[in-house]
Amino acid sequence: MNETVLSMLIFAALALAAIGAVKRIGLWRQGRADATSMSVGELIASLAKVPRRYGVDLHHVVARDRYMANTHVATGGGFVAAALLMVVVYGFGIDSALLGGLLLLASGAMFAGALFVHRRRLDPPARLSRGPWMRLPKSLLVFSASLFVMSLSLVLPEGVGGMISGGILGLVLVAGIAWGLLEMIVGMTGGGSRITGPMKHAFAGALHLAFHRRPARFSTRDSAGIRDSALLPLDLSNPEAPLGVGKPADFNWRQLLGFDACVQCGRCEAVCPAFAAGQPLNPKKLIQDMVVGMAGGSDAAYAGSPYPGDELKRAPGQHGGGPQQAIVGVSPHARPAGQAASSGPIQIKAAPGAAGKPADADKLIHEFTVLVEPETLWACTTCRACVEECPMMIEHVDAIVDMRRHMTLEQGATPGKGVEVLDNLIATDNPGGFALEARLHWAADLDLPRIAEVQAAREAARDLRPVEALLWLGDGAFDMRNQRTLRAFVQVLRAARVDFAILGAEERDSGDVARRLGDEATFQSLATRNITTLSKYRFARIITCDPHSFHVLGREYVAFGGDYLVNHHTSYMNELLAAGRLSLDATRLATLGSVTWHDPCYLGRYNGEFEAPRTLLAALGLEVREMQRSGFRSRCCGGGGGAPVTDIPGKQRIPDMRMGDVRETGAEVVAVGCPQCTAMLEGVVAPAGEAEPQVLDLAELMARALVADASTQGLSMQGLAASTTQPTDAEVAA
Repeated sequence: MNETVLSMLIFAALALAAIGAVKRIGLWRQGRADATSMSVGELIASLAKVPRRYGVDLHHVVARDRYMANTHVATGGGFVAAALLMVVVYGFGIDSALLGGLLLLASGAMFAGALFVHRRRLDPPARLSRGPWMRLPKSLLVFSASLFVMSLSLVLPEGVGGMISGGILGLVLVAGIAWGLLEMIVGMTGGGSRITGPMKHAFAGALHLAFHRRPARFSTRDSAGIRDSALLPLDLSNPEAPLGVGKPADFNWRQLLGFDACVQCGRCEAVCPAFAAGQPLNPKKLIQDMVVGMAGGSDAAYAGSPYPGDELKRAPGQHGGGPQQAIVGVSPHARPAGQAASSGPIQIKAAPGAAGKPADADKLIHEFTVLVEPETLWACTTCRACVEECPMMIEHVDAIVDMRRHMTLEQGATPGKGVEVLDNLIATDNPGGFALEARLHWAADLDLPRIAEVQAAREAARDLRPVEALLWLGDGAFDMRNQRTLRAFVQVLRAARVDFAILGAEERDSGDVARRLGDEATFQSLATRNITTLSKYRFARIITCDPHSFHVLGREYVAFGGDYLVNHHTSYMNELLAAGRLSLDATRLATLGSVTWHDPCYLGRYNGEFEAPRTLLAALGLEVREMQRSGFRSRCCGGGGGAPVTDIPGKQRIPDMRMGDVRETGAEVVAVGCPQCTAMLEGVVAPAGEAEPQVLDLAELMARALVADASTQGLSMQGLAASTTQPTDAEVAA
């Protein structure tokens, strides 16, 4: 009798889950469709990739937390195996001792994992969400224990087995299994559009792996996955396409699916520099807000850490929205004179009545000002720490930039000095508003070869050799501090006898800051014009001291026809050293003391270059002390994503926190490889009584250690240090 009840219960749960799944899929389909539809064969092929993507690509991220990785394998693996066996044994009535034994093993493994989940929840870390997640361990324990005991009836003698599965004990066990089924199977989809359980991530997560927006992030049997980190371009030629994301339905359907995959583990929250600085951003809360907007409603049920800052303004229950309603409303930074139309408050209304019943659609349930505040989106430094740490491989930064695009292009609502920077880029092709010729004032004594002149001379001599390296100066060339780095790197290139040249006044801004601020139109204009300029010249590769230019030129220009071999100067110097083209005397750096390396976000997390800088430091004979937050978990300097110009306030500054990481190592020098990192870290004032570590670019360290020959004597380190060769601010701006 109880087995019959259990069989009916299993199929009822599966039916409810199927109905809920269809409704959940309907929510995702509110998003924008792909340019081309997916065939049945492609659909099946995508689903077939899930096991590998989970076991190889996703699980190595989960495994960074070994405790939870082992717990997840036991609990999740045990549940999947137990659920399948339960359908076979109790659903279809296929009874055997072998299947019973397997069911015992699966439910036992799940119970063991559930014990560790329960232990974790006794004193959970602050990053974990509470609410229904605190109930989950109890549901897991009750379900697995009930199923384990019920399954004993399959392997024990018939009389003993009947005593377990029959009578009151059997009913209690069936009730325990029912509780678990409601939590896990029905809770994966909720059976409705808005209500879902903690296990929703399991259903959405599996499909997210199948239909991920960035399939290149996943490995195949023949190759490893890549750091697919380039922002996807807007189609500005299509007048029907929205400029960015102004409402949840503007997201691509794959993005909406990805939001639903969030497990609320808070690992993104724990590594977010803006959250740690007390700025109004919590990437976990942001993703949950997108889920709220997709389904319609408010964030009152959210049980995790809110956005930092004004507690009354940002407490759960104060934000809401719907799929067709504005995410941020009208930003306070929107330009006047009708450039941004007011959308009014966000109104949550009741659903229309069923057929034959009075419609209730005009009944106002609640009214909110915004789903997400603009400052939340502008606080992001686009460092991708959240993306790197997410065990579900959700793309937080893509979503943030998509929403910034709407605010910038549709509302003209870039905060702080962002508007000035974008106006300068439009008017002068650089964010500072300088004349392009001023990019080389610092190098008046260096006689840097212009590629136009070099190529013309070679063509006149019928020499069609490409230039070995085109040096992309970047807009750090307008900064007096970074000019020292560029002079040092030029010395290294000449010591290695590299055949290099520069664009000179033909070089425009790469477009990085415009794109991160959401001005896709200005970025695409700069990109296409730079590509046109580069197409005129022959060169083997591009090298640059700026990781942002390195990323944009190497990763993001490809979408517009600019396919180049691009090297960051640290990897290029490492290549020169390995080829024997540089001679170093490490004793020249003996007085520096120990060094720690700060990994730039756009070099490390974005492009996977972690080893070259450390190899160079080892070759220089320096004692390297790693920061706790280093490598792929390096803390951002706070200079990316346009953060220095949007300037969203918090409780502390991100570069102050990063220099605190440096001080913890006791290193006398922090080595850097990015002009923005240099500016941000050198701007930190040491606490009273403490010495501030010296900030030096790796090119400066290499130049100091060079064994110069007669051909490089004209550019000595004394010349690098001499301020007389550097222009004043007035000269640079001239």
